[in-house]
Amino acid sequence: MASERIENALTLLPDQPGCYIMKNANDDIIYIGKAKNLKNRVRSYFKSSHTGKTAQLVSEIHHFDYIVTQTDKESLLLEINLIQKHQPHYNIKLKHGTMYPYIKITNERDPQIIITSIVENDGGEYFGPYPNVYAATGTLDLLQKTYPLRKCGKNEKRACFYYHLGQCIGCCDHEVSLEEYEAQKTKIRSFLNGNVRSIKNVLKEKMVAASEDLQFERAAEYRDQINYIEQTVEPQNIMSKEYNDRDVFAYYFDKGWISIQVFMLRQFSIIKRDSALFPVYTEPLEELTSYIVQFYQQANHTKPKEILVPAGLDNKLLSETIEVKATTPKRGSKHKVLEMAQRNAKIAHLDKFRLLAMKQQKTTGAIEQLSEALNLPYLKIIESFDHSNIQGTNPVSAMVVYEDGRPNKSMYRKFKIKTVEGANEFATTQEVIRRRYGRLLKENGQMPDLILMDGGAIEVNAAREVLEDELGLDIPVAGMVKDDKHRTANMIFGDPLEIVPLDPRSQAFHLLQRIQDEVHRFAITFHRKTRSKQSFTSKMDAIEGVGPKTRTKVLRHFKTMKAVRDASIADIQALSIPEKVAIEIHKVAWDGQKDNPYEQAEADTAQTVLDADAMNQETE
Repeated sequence: MASERIENALTLLPDQPGCYIMKNANDDIIYIGKAKNLKNRVRSYFKSSHTGKTAQLVSEIHHFDYIVTQTDKESLLLEINLIQKHQPHYNIKLKHGTMYPYIKITNERDPQIIITSIVENDGGEYFGPYPNVYAATGTLDLLQKTYPLRKCGKNEKRACFYYHLGQCIGCCDHEVSLEEYEAQKTKIRSFLNGNVRSIKNVLKEKMVAASEDLQFERAAEYRDQINYIEQTVEPQNIMSKEYNDRDVFAYYFDKGWISIQVFMLRQFSIIKRDSALFPVYTEPLEELTSYIVQFYQQANHTKPKEILVPAGLDNKLLSETIEVKATTPKRGSKHKVLEMAQRNAKIAHLDKFRLLAMKQQKTTGAIEQLSEALNLPYLKIIESFDHSNIQGTNPVSAMVVYEDGRPNKSMYRKFKIKTVEGANEFATTQEVIRRRYGRLLKENGQMPDLILMDGGAIEVNAAREVLEDELGLDIPVAGMVKDDKHRTANMIFGDPLEIVPLDPRSQAFHLLQRIQDEVHRFAITFHRKTRSKQSFTSKMDAIEGVGPKTRTKVLRHFKTMKAVRDASIADIQALSIPEKVAIEIHKVAWDGQKDNPYEQAEADTAQTVLDADAMNQETE
């Protein structure tokens, strides 16, 4: 149900084209759209039922603005400009395309031919893009030798080196007429448009002649030049000549998502493909129109002489907006390539949702299986605990959280055991459960739907005793039991505890394995860090001149052993620590590590002493 503010605004909407701007409660722009009739389009958001992504968008709309335009073309251009300026969350965002190179004839009195990856509206002539930068560079080199333009700088006082090599037209030596430039540019255009047979024949003759004269390096140069032509400008046999200099747009729409495929056809073949997949909040054809206009506003997308689009689009509006002819072929080779793009769009869409279905099976699907096996409601949040110690020293515990079957690492927690000495699984479990859920009770935090203990009946019973008898909480607790090879074997649950029959091939069992492996990894990693830090602390206590204050100062500043090892003696001294003490702290940090510089220094010193003794014995 729309709010009173929105209801009042809807009554003021005009029956004219324009753009509408949806905003949330914080006045942030969340969506921008265009409409031929603002009243009908904007009202449809609030007067119709929606599902999925559109429903989510509508739920966030707090109020809206609109801008009236005179024509549909104006509203389309305004929509694109506003989207690019504000980047709303729910609008499509085009990814930056690959920086393929172009061959460019510059727009100057004395033009050059260069390679560039940036297309600008500077009056220059751009050819490409070319998928092979090395071939494009080789082709440019061939053009400069065959149809030279200016290659030197503009401030040459005399004929440049390239002019004497025949690779510069000679504006550095004499004034070149516009007619002569235009003649060269015409030959270059013809070459880059595929008319290369004559120059290829000349190169082949030169290659054969050089080979017969045993000039194999020169013959290899001609061979490479022929290859460059074939890779950049020569028509490919697999494609029709009608494919030259066109872009093809196609789409597939289902489940509220649109998949778009773009084929860029240059030099008579498909040289590049772009794709996009995003949710739709209006009509799919309108989203496709918006996508096409944005596509050609990106710097690296030159406009072809024609675009092929599916039926249903306003081709006249598109042509006027992007200033490129838009057509929808009904038959022939153009229709076939449009169909190919549509098939690719459908495949990309289906693949996306197959992947989503597979992910859902592994996450929410696995949770549903696990919930059913335990006869519990949907287990949205699962918290799992594991303990780690070595013969009772440096005991720690760790907790991981899975939400909808996925790890939520921001909710992970570590516990240093404070009240238990030695390896006492029962008492350790009780301390951790008491601390975790006693705190949640005080803070009125969200309780999990299931607690998983990495262990058997001892840990499960210890957790239940604290939850039920001390905290008065009714949270299900299950245990994850491992076999003699330390692999997940089964789960125990219930009162009395029994093995839950889970198929080892089921997604629920695989999820259980992932949770048990993750909580074990997290606990072991925390224990290793704690033990390493404790060892470092103990060794520092044995250094003369290091007391509790110095020890705390070093630990707080460097935080990790690795940071101490990576630090210089001067870095440690900077904490107001004497040099001698700083050296000893650095030595302790390196103690037991591979490539210990202090051990190497001692070994070098010992070897020097042995060498000196040997020399003395020889002298005697």
